[in-house]
Amino acid sequence: MVLNCHVNETALVLPKNVTVSAVFVFGDSIVDPGNNNNLPTIAKGNFLPYGRDFKDGPTGRFSNGRVPSDLIAEEFGVKGLVPAYLDPKTQLQDLLTGVSFASGAAGYDPLTAKTANVIPMSGQLELFKECIKKIKGGVGEERAATIISEAIYIVCTGSNDISNTYFSTPFRRPHYDINGYAEFNARYANQFLQDLYGLGARRIGLLGLPPIGCVPSQRTIGGGKNRDCYEAENQLAIAYNAKLSGVIDSLKAVYTLPDTKLIFLDIYYPLLSLIQNPAKYGFEVATKGCCGTGLIEASIFCNPTSIPLSCPDASKYVFWDGYHPSEKAYKILVPIIINTHLNEFF
Repeated sequence: MVLNCHVNETALVLPKNVTVSAVFVFGDSIVDPGNNNNLPTIAKGNFLPYGRDFKDGPTGRFSNGRVPSDLIAEEFGVKGLVPAYLDPKTQLQDLLTGVSFASGAAGYDPLTAKTANVIPMSGQLELFKECIKKIKGGVGEERAATIISEAIYIVCTGSNDISNTYFSTPFRRPHYDINGYAEFNARYANQFLQDLYGLGARRIGLLGLPPIGCVPSQRTIGGGKNRDCYEAENQLAIAYNAKLSGVIDSLKAVYTLPDTKLIFLDIYYPLLSLIQNPAKYGFEVATKGCCGTGLIEASIFCNPTSIPLSCPDASKYVFWDGYHPSEKAYKILVPIIINTHLNEFF
């Protein structure tokens, strides 16, 4: 019942004497609000029908409405929208309460971003360094240090490593089995988190991977004639999550100061619950997306020509397109995940 009913627009209650100054976000299209808009890449969502249920229309968010970075910032009482750092309209005031550096189609594996011509995780860190300089220049070293230390940091990537790199290109599979590839990427995740910590981040939530084999496009690609879940991809996601959770545990043993909070946030089973029990959460369709045929379209393939085929009401669908959940799904998932781990952040 808690899972089913917690769909609200209000921020959660933080512990006494706790302040969240900002929310900074790194990752892929799940939390990219438009950083890819001006990049020479096909991984974009700044055109209709993306954003059709969003007050500002298409912004580059890969959704019909808001995305998890927005909802997480709202849950922590910071703000309702986390803008893209690279948005020309982003101002100093936006930086002070957090921005997203995420880039659709990125991953821990450097090859993933390189193949898609998007911003790698290392590049997102460089943008964060630039952001810190702007904050220091705007409000001074002391206030900047407080903002950085009291912020929440969300890292959400890895799915593209599985679907776009490991299973769709010939570059990694000949050299790594499932566990080997998960370990390979866990090393990059470990280094990313250490570098982020080195820049002053202290409250870091690392989102695990979803059941990527059960998203509509992957069902179509690898699920056979019945479009079952692509189980090989799910097996890699589970192995990946075990390694990422292990990374968090190992870093906790190293970074032991009381103000350091490192949290692994499981998304795999909460999303799987929505997919397997859609009616319980108020959905009617869980195996197809709303956009176009719902079988495969995502990014530039979910475009204005998809509009006539698209569903009239995305709130009935777990997925907006062939790869990304709908805003309603995110509104159910984000409170579940944050509430489950709230005390670990403080």
